[in-house]
Amino acid sequence: MRLLKLIFIVALIALQYRLWFGKNSLPDYWHLQSDVVRQAETNTRLTQRNQVLAADIADLREGQVALEERARNELGLIKRHETFFRIVPVKQTTN
Repeated sequence: MRLLKLIFIVALIALQYRLWFGKNSLPDYWHLQSDVVRQAETNTRLTQRNQVLAADIADLREGQVALEERARNELGLIKRHETFFRIVPVKQTTN
């Protein structure tokens, strides 16, 4: 009977060791769980960015107004017979 108890205790300790310190242990599982949550947040953020980019692409393919607006803002283009005025605010100086 004593030998059976000893074998049972040794087996229990061996199983507990593998559970806490072995490969695929509980701390590994918890770390992997946090990695999955972090990756899901990254995927959500990238999906939203892709939707915005897809809307921009569709707008540029279909609408002339969006293309003209982007050319004016990013490239500084103006139409023929059009005059461009830039108004620069005056800085207030204190004496």
